[in-house]
Amino acid sequence: MRDLKIWHAKFNKNNNSSLTKNIVYGRNPVLELLKANKRSVNKIMLSQTARGTTILEIINLAKHKSIAVHNVPPKKLDSFSRDSQGVVAEVSSVKYADLGDLIKKSKESPRPLLVVLDGIEDPHNLGAIIRNCVAFGADGIIIPKWRAVGINESVAKSSAGSVEHISISRVANINQTLNLLKKNGFWIAVGVKSDGRILGKIDLCFPMALIMGSEGFGVRNLIKKNCDFLISIPQKNTISSLNVSCASAIILYEVSKGFI
Repeated sequence: MRDLKIWHAKFNKNNNSSLTKNIVYGRNPVLELLKANKRSVNKIMLSQTARGTTILEIINLAKHKSIAVHNVPPKKLDSFSRDSQGVVAEVSSVKYADLGDLIKKSKESPRPLLVVLDGIEDPHNLGAIIRNCVAFGADGIIIPKWRAVGINESVAKSSAGSVEHISISRVANINQTLNLLKKNGFWIAVGVKSDGRILGKIDLCFPMALIMGSEGFGVRNLIKKNCDFLISIPQKNTISSLNVSCASAIILYEVSKGFI
């Protein structure tokens, strides 16, 4: 582990981009999609029985942006998802953010903060973590290409549209990515159940990449060895551990103090 008093700063670039699917469903995800202006929306399909304030907002925004809105039978939306909440948007494919661009953009923040996810496999957890990152001001998220869920419709739905408001990069090798982050002045912190520095008793006001591990196995040992320090959440030993999305919310809240 490195000495926290030594900061490195050197910019490097790594191209890792891919494409997601082209359907977004659910009322809040579609509404946030329209608000974000991040993707080009081809059309919106509304169930003929859909009602409510959010539906009206979607219709008004779509009209304002000259996006076609089609009223369709509920069964047609069921072919996309039975959890569509009466609305499906067909969108252009989205590219994952280039890692170099993500780092460069983050370094322009008053206090750079990136979240690195090691092997998150549950789309609902990933969606919740994305929502936490947006709520607490993270600059971006880095996920692995292999043995982990990517950004799909379920993730977008679970994020309640937050996926439209943050840059996400997908990389082939997490350890190589951590080395690149170190060269660019980031300190690498890993959230662990125990044996880490107690959250709330450590000053975290420096450029940081926070690593959160998979649901079943946590952060891999090889990645832990490449980090600068460990963080643990103080808790009573009444349960084995917190869900990764809950733990990320607690840590990100503590890190964000004074910046939001």
